[in-house]
Amino acid sequence: MSDEIPNEAAVEAATDELLESAALEAAAESEATEAPAAFDKLEKAHERLRASSPESFREVSENTFEKVVHINRCSKVVKGGRRFSFSALVVSGDREGRVGFGFGKAQEVSECIKKSSEASKKQMLAVNITHNTIPHPVIGEHGGARVLLFPASPGTGLIAGGGVRAVVEAAGIKDILAKSQGSNNPANVVKATLEALAQLRTKEQIYSVRGKRLAEKKAL
Repeated sequence: MSDEIPNEAAVEAATDELLESAALEAAAESEATEAPAAFDKLEKAHERLRASSPESFREVSENTFEKVVHINRCSKVVKGGRRFSFSALVVSGDREGRVGFGFGKAQEVSECIKKSSEASKKQMLAVNITHNTIPHPVIGEHGGARVLLFPASPGTGLIAGGGVRAVVEAAGIKDILAKSQGSNNPANVVKATLEALAQLRTKEQIYSVRGKRLAEKKAL
């Protein structure tokens, strides 16, 4: 019996199939390694925030609160390849009526989070809170973002999301209804929320501006 010699076309087809299968396996492996990193992006940021500022984040007091709202990555193409830079938006507060935000940029994620965390503590805003909620409805605007805040009854919780939730939670508000309209840019939403909280006035403050006094409550 004579051995059959395969022709050149069959050899090329078999080689192409092997190369194709190897490429598919490599692509699957790369997707498997990149997918978790994309989903755990903010979780890793929180971990780095804890590592970079342990005294402030690791519950030095029960009211300390810091949260990474958004992390952005920018790449610049240069002769040697790509250079990456990062920016972070962090909200911090004492959960007792003071809240602030910070924005930082750096070449490393941990460094930009550290910068924004320090910046958020430099400019803290005092917020008027009444019975764990806000005293009256208010609207805040910044750029294209528009945020509506409404007081809620006890037990409602924080009906808000994204940057709005981070700000009101850091301020110590426990019951609120919020609606974000317009732009969903995280920085503008956070600034619009702070603008709304800055407009809040208690009943005593409004009466004092009008030159009136609150009626004294008599015991039954």
